[in-house]
Amino acid sequence: MSEVIYYEINEQAAKRAKEQNSFSDYEMGSATRAYRESVDHAVAVAKAQKKKVDSCFHEKIDTLVDVYAKKLAENMNNRFYIDARVPSMMIAGGSNFPVRKKEKQNAARDKNMEEWQEVQGLLDKIKSTGMGGISSDRPDAVLRLEEKLEKCEALQKKMRDVNAYYRKYQSVEGCPLLTEKEVLVITEALKDAWNPKPYPTYMLSNNSAEIRRLRSRIAEIRQNQEVGFRGWEFAGGEAVASKEYNRLQLFFTEKPSAEQRSILRRSGFKWAPSVAAWQRQLNHNAIYAAGQIPFIQPLDGRTPMELQPRAEPKKNKGKEAPSL
Repeated sequence: MSEVIYYEINEQAAKRAKEQNSFSDYEMGSATRAYRESVDHAVAVAKAQKKKVDSCFHEKIDTLVDVYAKKLAENMNNRFYIDARVPSMMIAGGSNFPVRKKEKQNAARDKNMEEWQEVQGLLDKIKSTGMGGISSDRPDAVLRLEEKLEKCEALQKKMRDVNAYYRKYQSVEGCPLLTEKEVLVITEALKDAWNPKPYPTYMLSNNSAEIRRLRSRIAEIRQNQEVGFRGWEFAGGEAVASKEYNRLQLFFTEKPSAEQRSILRRSGFKWAPSVAAWQRQLNHNAIYAAGQIPFIQPLDGRTPMELQPRAEPKKNKGKEAPSL
């Protein structure tokens, strides 16, 4: 690991923020200490990830650690400035309290919290660096995607249940779904939040979108494996749906013109000298893209999509269709 760069934490801003929101004294250096502990945790995560992946990914991991350290310092310093803008009612008292300014401060705090969540998301990027996505070419692609889907669904349930626990008790203390560290982190993030939620709406929305994406991809791969695709002949060549290579391959009797090659590239097809074909991964998107290219349309007048076989609908085993 290259030398870790710790970015500056504004201790004076941290002290002012403390004074505006608490009667207790600020311990100089405590904000810097907390910051460095977080960066050290990122370094530990990076070291663990490096042991799992090829050395060619190590530089990228180091870069992510540096980005984490820099953005975390910016986020913390910004939070101190925000907290120092308006004193809490406990400090200022109720007389002539600047309600409007406090509302703006709380809105800024919510935005700062979202940014903090994004910074923490860099830890997940470090953990995934070098691991690669799940290619549809893999024979175990469905199994791996189902495992990933199961984790996302479990996380969605956890986030909803923790939010429900907070709504009921106005605290995450004692929540059986959280570790001690998670309780501390969430409690700190919720302080003086305008619309406090342990897991903000955007996190639930993003995870829900990932669940829908995974379900769609699993369904598509299953359809591809069970039904497959069908190729066709076109004027000057043939489109082959290669199950062996999992590619839609376009074979031309003569070299396509410069304009045609440009269209093929824009449509996601790449020249593969090893098989002397223009090709892209075999899926519904490839078939649809082929349908938009005039010079490779089927000779019988149908579209590439119309040529494709359809999966038989699954029958309800011994169950009556539900009434509407």
